[in-house]
Amino acid sequence: MASSSAAKRIVFTGGSGKAGRHCIPYLLSKGHSVLNVDLAPLPHPTVHTLKADLTDSGQVFNALSSHFHLTHYENPRGPGGVGVEKPDAVIHFAAYARNLLVPDSECFRGNVLSTYNVIEAACKLGIKKVVIASSETTYGVCFAQGDADYHAFPLEEDYDNDPEDTYATSKLCGERCARSFARRFPGTDIYALRIGNVIEPHEYEPDFPAYMTKPETRKRNAWSYIDARDLGQICDLCVQKDGLGFQVFNATNDTITTKEPTAETLKKYAPNTPITRKMGEYEAPLSNRKIREMLGFKDVHDWRRQNNSRLDELSSKISTLRGVTVDIYDNARNQDVLDSSAVPAD
Repeated sequence: MASSSAAKRIVFTGGSGKAGRHCIPYLLSKGHSVLNVDLAPLPHPTVHTLKADLTDSGQVFNALSSHFHLTHYENPRGPGGVGVEKPDAVIHFAAYARNLLVPDSECFRGNVLSTYNVIEAACKLGIKKVVIASSETTYGVCFAQGDADYHAFPLEEDYDNDPEDTYATSKLCGERCARSFARRFPGTDIYALRIGNVIEPHEYEPDFPAYMTKPETRKRNAWSYIDARDLGQICDLCVQKDGLGFQVFNATNDTITTKEPTAETLKKYAPNTPITRKMGEYEAPLSNRKIREMLGFKDVHDWRRQNNSRLDELSSKISTLRGVTVDIYDNARNQDVLDSSAVPAD
């Protein structure tokens, strides 16, 4: 189970999406080179986007054996007659991101077939590291009809996943494909990330106040989330950690998205769900304990710190404005230009 800090060549599918546009800059900051494979462009000056239909196996094989940039045509020819270097890793995030974007049958077809194609091509091309996006929805409550309960808390990777909706089922099929190919190609690591509700930096200020006032609305997300930038860290940790074979990891931040402690929140909003182990005071019900222990994940962008930072920033701006107002008032008074009828006499 070795870790390598060397820079990697990474093919990232779906890098133009909500999560990818934060993960890719993080990977670049760690020295990796990235090719984005997507139907939409990524507005980044150093990352090329290769448009491909991932439900077409031929296009996937070509995409995973492609140059990363036009400048790579300047590379010398290799033993195979071309100058294309094999990627070190594939991170597959491209998918229909939820139900009701397309009909259910297309959601299932597109998500399962694209995941199968990416994993198959990577394995047959000899790429030894594949990371795929699974989902919090596989725990069966996010898109359940009506009010549903989880089987038990915390939600951990050995949970008996039994979703009823198409999107979550497509993600479970992706996990099964990953497990199958990891067994078929020994020495290939395939990690499936059950990604929590992705939060971008600009979403804390408008969204989290509502999470505080109406915590019952967060049950479908198990009162958990993942900061998009911390998901970038997780991608990097997956790329660096070798030798684990097939693994499933919950990809979430550390803490629950309520002001109240975890035990109090679960007792109030999920009273029928048993708790199977002692949980941390503010531990997220969709637990990331495995990814912390096995990959060394560190929660950098905890929502409390993000909100406190914004409050500090606003407080600083208010203090500055107050200071400017006082200065203007004092200056005007000293110059005897204030309306004396509106200002109490000293």
